[in-house]
Amino acid sequence: MNNHSADLVVIGSGPGGYVAAVRASQLGLKTICVEKSELGGICLNWGCIPTKALLKNAEYMNFIKESKNFGFNIKEFDIDFNAVIKRSREVANRMSNGVSFLFKKYKVQLVNGWGRFKDPNTIEVVDQDGKLTDVIRTKYTIIATGARPKMFPGIEVDGKRIITSKEAMVLSEIPNEIIIMGAGAIGVEFSYFFNAFGSKVTLVEMMDRILPIEDEEISKELERHFKKAGIKILTNTRVVSAKNLGAKVEVVVAKKDGKEEKLTADYALNAIGIQANLEGIGLETIGVQIEKGFIKVDEFLQTNVNNVYAIGDVAGPPWLAHKASAEGIVAVEKIAGHNPVPINYKNIPGCTYCQPQVASVGMTEKEAREAGFDVRVGKFPYTANGKAHGIGEARGFVKLVIDNKYGEILGAHLIGPDVTEMIAELTLARNLEATAHSIIKTIHPHPTLSEAIMEAAAVAYNESPNI
Repeated sequence: MNNHSADLVVIGSGPGGYVAAVRASQLGLKTICVEKSELGGICLNWGCIPTKALLKNAEYMNFIKESKNFGFNIKEFDIDFNAVIKRSREVANRMSNGVSFLFKKYKVQLVNGWGRFKDPNTIEVVDQDGKLTDVIRTKYTIIATGARPKMFPGIEVDGKRIITSKEAMVLSEIPNEIIIMGAGAIGVEFSYFFNAFGSKVTLVEMMDRILPIEDEEISKELERHFKKAGIKILTNTRVVSAKNLGAKVEVVVAKKDGKEEKLTADYALNAIGIQANLEGIGLETIGVQIEKGFIKVDEFLQTNVNNVYAIGDVAGPPWLAHKASAEGIVAVEKIAGHNPVPINYKNIPGCTYCQPQVASVGMTEKEAREAGFDVRVGKFPYTANGKAHGIGEARGFVKLVIDNKYGEILGAHLIGPDVTEMIAELTLARNLEATAHSIIKTIHPHPTLSEAIMEAAAVAYNESPNI
């Protein structure tokens, strides 16, 4: 058995954990990171990064289908689906190796195994057989154990026919038919991916629209494009059960009126939600408080146990990699005696990487009106944007929700080409308390997709010369 001492132990090496560990080392703290699996966690290995590789393949697949519009006559082509999956895995492995390089560069010690609290200052590490391998004495600990797909009675995920996103990323075949349960970001992205490769996709959502946390106009626009692409969408529909029939899967759904329907497909993907990884890490041993299924923390990510912090998915929504990274930095800087600024959770951008892409930050129009704001809305379509036409992606729009009294940008909602790259401008603008007029007066290069942001602000004040 190995004995160690540290200023800080980080349990988990996802986008929250590894960023926290590196930042801690940069600030002079002796840091140990405990990881039971691949460096980079779910995000780098089975989430954010490999899915984006797959989605790029889907984008190229759709380009081939529409290549005549660009002057290419591609009559025949072959799909090597195994090569598609292999490229995604190679990208994930490359990023995981990048974390290993960072740990070596900044002298973060890695201890492989499952970390658990013996007491607030002692972390035990066991291997996959449950054998105790390491004991670490530490001044502080950051819990960054993440989350996993949420399981529901009657939807028994077996990893074969009823799968999660992890299995969906490494399928050996293109499904003829697939039922995707849940139309949040994960469900929507996989719907786009499998549809691009020719699968018959049925997307099931309990709420009244897909991407239900987005602005209503965004959901409506994306639904229109998905239906045009041949994706079957069932909203106001609850999944009652999912059963493996051997060569097929049977999914029973119920409409709002209670009427049930049986659906069959090759696979069913559970994308309904997530749950925090709280079990087996000794939280009950040291008395860490749990609230609504997640670790309760204060504005600096500190738990009720003074020297224990929690970041990322395990600490609650929004369940976003960049939120976890930001929390990791705040927690570490607080531990190191700095005076970090607490995170403004109202200004965290969200992105969905289907095509057309979706990105947003701040309040939806409905939320702003319900909050009592006198709202002014500016909306600019990509059909009026020259760059969008040039790249063959003139669909979607930029929508700004503006406070009429002060010109404050209350929210921004984008759907269209590369909007996930554009949302940072609006997040920065909100962070600096820029007004809509300051965006109008900022000269945007032409021709670019980003001009649509300036134009949307101008539309709100009837100042746009292009619409």
